[in-house]
Amino acid sequence: MNAEKLLEALDPEQLEAATALVGPVCILAGAGTGKTRTVTHRIAYGIAKGYFSANRVMALTYTNRAAGELRARLRALGIPGVSVRTFHAAALSQLEYFWQQYAGVPAPRVLESKAKLIAQIAEQQKLHFDAGTIRDLAAEIEWRKYSMLSLEDYEKALDSRPPVSGVSKRANIEIQAAYEEAKIKAQRLDWEDVLILTLGLLRAEPRALSHVQQQYRFYTVDEYQDISPLQHALLDAWLGDHNDLCVVGDPNQTIYSFTGASSEFLRGFARRFEGATVVQLTRNYRSTGQIIAYANRLSREESGVEPLQAMAEIGRAPSIQGFENPSEEAKAVAKSIRTRIDQGVKPHDIAVLYRVNGQSEALENALAEVGVDVQVRGGERFFNRPEVQNAIRAIRSEVAIETDKPLFQTVSDILRSLGWSSAEPEAAGAGRDRWESLNALVLIVDDMPAAATLADYANELDERQRSQHEPLRSAVTLSTIHAAKGLEWSEVYLIGLSEGYLPITYAKSDLEIAEERRLFYVGITRAKTQLWLSWNKPGQQSRFFAQIQGAN
Repeated sequence: MNAEKLLEALDPEQLEAATALVGPVCILAGAGTGKTRTVTHRIAYGIAKGYFSANRVMALTYTNRAAGELRARLRALGIPGVSVRTFHAAALSQLEYFWQQYAGVPAPRVLESKAKLIAQIAEQQKLHFDAGTIRDLAAEIEWRKYSMLSLEDYEKALDSRPPVSGVSKRANIEIQAAYEEAKIKAQRLDWEDVLILTLGLLRAEPRALSHVQQQYRFYTVDEYQDISPLQHALLDAWLGDHNDLCVVGDPNQTIYSFTGASSEFLRGFARRFEGATVVQLTRNYRSTGQIIAYANRLSREESGVEPLQAMAEIGRAPSIQGFENPSEEAKAVAKSIRTRIDQGVKPHDIAVLYRVNGQSEALENALAEVGVDVQVRGGERFFNRPEVQNAIRAIRSEVAIETDKPLFQTVSDILRSLGWSSAEPEAAGAGRDRWESLNALVLIVDDMPAAATLADYANELDERQRSQHEPLRSAVTLSTIHAAKGLEWSEVYLIGLSEGYLPITYAKSDLEIAEERRLFYVGITRAKTQLWLSWNKPGQQSRFFAQIQGAN
């Protein structure tokens, strides 16, 4: 591998970051500035120059999709041996390995869902909660554990926490205590337990800690502004006395403090690691100049990050509209999307983003009425669909059969036997959904190396299934802004931008309002070429509109 050739596609700031290979490195990467390109080229360049050993590099992400993308990009650069995992996956692997060693039995399994267990506990206590309340209670459990608080400490902190609607403080504590007891009784862990127990085991067993520190020496952490105290403590244990740590983050995209995340670790990186290399990426390659102008007006000097520089054309001004109610807004959005698709825009290049999940129902109905397929992020898992599972089994059964046919032909022949065809169905419905699933498997072939075999393809599907790295369907995406972080679309409809939704009703303090403003920033910077902003309560448009339009 020609190490210097790896650097040819990088801009000056990306180049500076990619060639900083020794000691602590902090990359402040604004939205759309090529952070994944920078990180992958830094890892590849470090390996090519002999600074890193691929099997001793650990790249940590927060989502399975981000891990899958990072892994695929490294493979495209000829670097297949790097361990790329979420914090939870890395911790679970270690916990399962060492638990068997030290306890002599397999580690307890991870709960599929907190919600189900919380609902059972509430029913036992004669409490009746809707799905939203149960989800809020699950979020409180996560915040407590990510913040490394005992139940006693959490109870003392409750006065400064937004209350869970419809749940008294006493009931909240009792439900959480019962949840922990029920979990232990069932011999199950939740994902926060995985981090807590891995940290405890490493602190208690020097041999286990030494094993991990010898196995991995070079760490890269993506989205470092979202790290929680618990995750940071575990990262510190993994690092030990070493400082070969590269972190990447953007204070302007800190939107997960409600889960215990803190951007203070990112902000304080240079203070903690004296002599750290700090590089800012500010050249935005994603969005037009007009979209970036709106985003920059939402950023704050105290973030410590310079304004974004738009590298694309000026583009069209974002559309700003108000409506009488959510139904009228949804109909207008659906009509606009139908028109754009009829004009040739691909459905998967369009997204509708909103603050809370409940805002999607009117949209789903309105889009269905105009014949537009949607995929809701957070809906049914792709790899859990029957047609996908049947396809993977069929592909696995063919792996041992020798063939001279190209991979694409082999895969498409197998999927044709299951009902797929190259012709896209015109009608919406279950048949169209099934075709979309199988077609997504065909498109994965395009991500494979030129010489890949069917066995390589089957292994890729297995890896994607394990990490839930799901392909995107050719459908309009509906998503909360939180779930859209890290993604991008050509055209974005950011809706429901009314007081009470953005900022959300319970955001009262200056810190909470600042996080809502950052959430708006994240939503705006998902768009490449066209941006629609709308509210649906007369006279109640979000206070942030004055800011993005330059009124203050």
